[in-house]
Amino acid sequence: MVVSNHSLFAILQGASFLTVLVQANHVDRTGFISIDCGISDVSIYIDEETGITYLSDTNFTDYGENREISASYKEEINEQQFWNVRSFPEGTRNCYTLSPLEGKDTRYLIRARFMYGNYDKRRQEPKFELHIGVDLWDTVIIESADAVINKEIIHVPSSDDIHICLVNTGFGIPFISVLELRPLASDIYVADAGSLLLKGRYDFGSATNKVIRYRDDVYDRLWSPLETDKWTPTNTSLGVNNISDSGYGLPLTVMSTAYTRNNSIRYMGIWWTLDRNLRYFFYLHFAELVKLQMNESREFNIYMNGDLWYDIPLIPTYLVADTLCGTKGSKPDHEGKIEIWFNATENSTLPPLVNALEYYALQKNSRQETYEKDANAIRNIKLEHELKFRNWQGDPCSPQAYLWDGLNCSYSDNNPPRIISLNLSSSGLKGEISPYIADKTMLQYFADANVIGNETSSSPGYSRGKNKFVVPLVALVRGISLHFVS
Repeated sequence: MVVSNHSLFAILQGASFLTVLVQANHVDRTGFISIDCGISDVSIYIDEETGITYLSDTNFTDYGENREISASYKEEINEQQFWNVRSFPEGTRNCYTLSPLEGKDTRYLIRARFMYGNYDKRRQEPKFELHIGVDLWDTVIIESADAVINKEIIHVPSSDDIHICLVNTGFGIPFISVLELRPLASDIYVADAGSLLLKGRYDFGSATNKVIRYRDDVYDRLWSPLETDKWTPTNTSLGVNNISDSGYGLPLTVMSTAYTRNNSIRYMGIWWTLDRNLRYFFYLHFAELVKLQMNESREFNIYMNGDLWYDIPLIPTYLVADTLCGTKGSKPDHEGKIEIWFNATENSTLPPLVNALEYYALQKNSRQETYEKDANAIRNIKLEHELKFRNWQGDPCSPQAYLWDGLNCSYSDNNPPRIISLNLSSSGLKGEISPYIADKTMLQYFADANVIGNETSSSPGYSRGKNKFVVPLVALVRGISLHFVS
């Protein structure tokens, strides 16, 4: 079976910190950030089904157009988050910036959702890339106007700001419907070598045949029912509230049902054909749902591609959810297959049982983000002076293909990229120069077309280029007062 308004920030010191506060005003007690992309600038609402508060994406991205899907598709879907999209017809890379209160080095579930809905009346489903930070997250392929595409990743950022970027690869205009962030406990879904890209999350033996999410799931994971006639569904005769959780915050609705082996088959297995170049992490969730009699037992071994996956036979605990996971991940065999078998032991009188399953591909974080102090300084300059360079989105230096206009960066295999020069000669800046320039300790020179200061242009340390002054950082550190003039 194959299964904010930036002008407000500019008059206040600590602009980037205020960005966090603006977003925090809309973060509920769970720490969730929930964005309905493409709705009006002032919109905020509570979803009736989940109780989650959704807000406009105005304070999270600088560009794009608000669009509404076609009426016929709007009638087909009852999730309000898909009724509008934000489209990005201009620019190669357009980014959202999320600043969760928990900050960096916290494990987050981040989910981007897409429904085309023929919003542009062209009936041309696009294909584009989705990036997280400076790394490729996944490719978004829209195959039909009514298809809902979910891209979900478990990610630990190295900086307080998380950049989610949509990249135009020449196969249609990127768009997005929903962007969601959920903080996770620090001891679950641990993968030290990178992020975990969700490939599947299944509710076995579902009694509702509906996707289960918040409020049933404290982390708002989406559990899809897995339907098959190869296995036999079972459930507890007691209420779901009688099931206790062992740490993963599993929804009781999901854990109150399971699949066991059909009496017509001898073995219970499941397999996938996967990318042979990737490593996969499996999370299997179990809870015994039947009060066994003295003469009954249920124990079984778990095999993956023929090898014993768990050292001892598993005996599910009655009404207690438990999770097994491989700490190093698993690779497909030479045919690209991963097979999992649940084999009852000779002592077992009952067939194996499994309640739910998740699996993820390991996504290695291949590129380094700009040195955090440099990145924070240049973003504060952007906010304070309301700079509107279109490509000043996402990480300033990385990837090099999306280097911000006016910047030069240094790159080393072992160190984060550093900003070494800043040229704003075409920006039309006015007002006093930002003190944040002094925060970029690697900056070799700063240039603007109309810079004046307390000292003359012939003073030591200044040089005049063609239509510009080049100002060494040391001059700024010494407190020379520089001003922009029109």
